[in-house]
Amino acid sequence: MNYPKTRYSKTNYSRTWTFFEGDWHEGNAPIMGPRTHAAWLGSVVFDGARAFEGTAPDLDRHCARVNQSATNFKLKPIVETGAWIELAREGIARFDAGAELYIRPMYWAENGSGGGVLFDPETTNWCLCLYEAPMPQPTGLAITLSPFRRPTMECAPVDAKAACLYPNNSRALIEAASRGFNNCLMLDLLGNVAEFGNSNVFMAKDGVVYTPAPNGTFLNGITRQRVIDLLRGDGVTVIETTLRYEEFRQADEIFSSGNFAKLAPVTRIDDRALQLGPFYTRARKLYWDFAHAARLAA
Repeated sequence: MNYPKTRYSKTNYSRTWTFFEGDWHEGNAPIMGPRTHAAWLGSVVFDGARAFEGTAPDLDRHCARVNQSATNFKLKPIVETGAWIELAREGIARFDAGAELYIRPMYWAENGSGGGVLFDPETTNWCLCLYEAPMPQPTGLAITLSPFRRPTMECAPVDAKAACLYPNNSRALIEAASRGFNNCLMLDLLGNVAEFGNSNVFMAKDGVVYTPAPNGTFLNGITRQRVIDLLRGDGVTVIETTLRYEEFRQADEIFSSGNFAKLAPVTRIDDRALQLGPFYTRARKLYWDFAHAARLAA
């Protein structure tokens, strides 16, 4: 019998280093097997920091958050925050100076209890993976409304950066792409805007910046918090509140915040064109200035 073969390449990953079981491994290191609970039942939490242009902004907060995610998910955060930071700096040094990197600490459950759904927190395992990931250029996003929604605490572990939350966001992005958009706004179960498919969202109207108030349906991002603090410190009024999709359709400008791209502007919502606005431009400059004020060598 001819069995189907996979259609992916095992060698087309960007340059990668992973610290696992006491040593650094180059490439896509095998860290899970088919019996690993996380591989088939999704018991994984992670975080994502960035290194670019000689800086790694808020690395300490990302390393602390993965431990909080593990605690909230009922895994055991067995690596101290300081150890995560030290290992991340070791890993960054393995790449060329100024390389644009994604920094991903991870925890997962190795064993289930009796081979079933319940995982054993005592078998928590971990790794730190760093890999080259160019910073997306801020060329502008075309967005729409997704038919898929964010869950609540009663439905999913939304108080952790848990891998099991992301397939829903992925299918939202795939569905939006099928209609000619490269991102989408997702609502919570009450019909209020929660976030983009892969990042937090801001809008501006009549000289004021607005962003959805954290309500337990989306991650209150570290970059989001930083952008709010920077804008407010620069004299901008930023209001965290309940927002409907129609308010975004009527906004003067819309932009995203997230670890992977940091800040990105929206240039189209449905069939309405938007320009790069002054608040997005201001927020991006403030963030870049902040990031470079504490370089890796410091």
